[in-house]
Amino acid sequence: MRAGRQRAQEGMTLVEVQVALVILGVGLLGAAAFQLNALKYTDSARMTSQASFIAYDLMDRIRANAAADYTIAPPTSGNPDVTRDQDLFDFNTNIVSSLGASATGSVTVSQKVYTITITWDDSRAAKAADSRRNFVLSSRADIDPTVIP
Repeated sequence: MRAGRQRAQEGMTLVEVQVALVILGVGLLGAAAFQLNALKYTDSARMTSQASFIAYDLMDRIRANAAADYTIAPPTSGNPDVTRDQDLFDFNTNIVSSLGASATGSVTVSQKVYTITITWDDSRAAKAADSRRNFVLSSRADIDPTVIP
């Protein structure tokens, strides 16, 4: 053997292992942040879909019971004997159970066009203290009668 000759390095040094672990850790934290944002926005989209389902359900009920006035405040308890009261109670119950206790809904009518507005708190996805979202559905409940000359 020669005295001046050095052995070739085998394996990795501790510094190389630490650098690899730091890079891996940063990558995993980035993936976790990406997943959290995806969950927030998925929840926001779910709430918008629920608001859509609830509004279309009430619009179908309004069409089925076109003679009733649906612009009144929802009753605090259900009344199966009065269709309109039960529909509005169900509407309000669905909103609160699907979109949270602070969610609200309203119905207005102008020239036979009903507008259903559902409002809920979406601050989790919007990153704001008071970020209210609205879903608005406008539709005619019935058709104008045909006049035959």
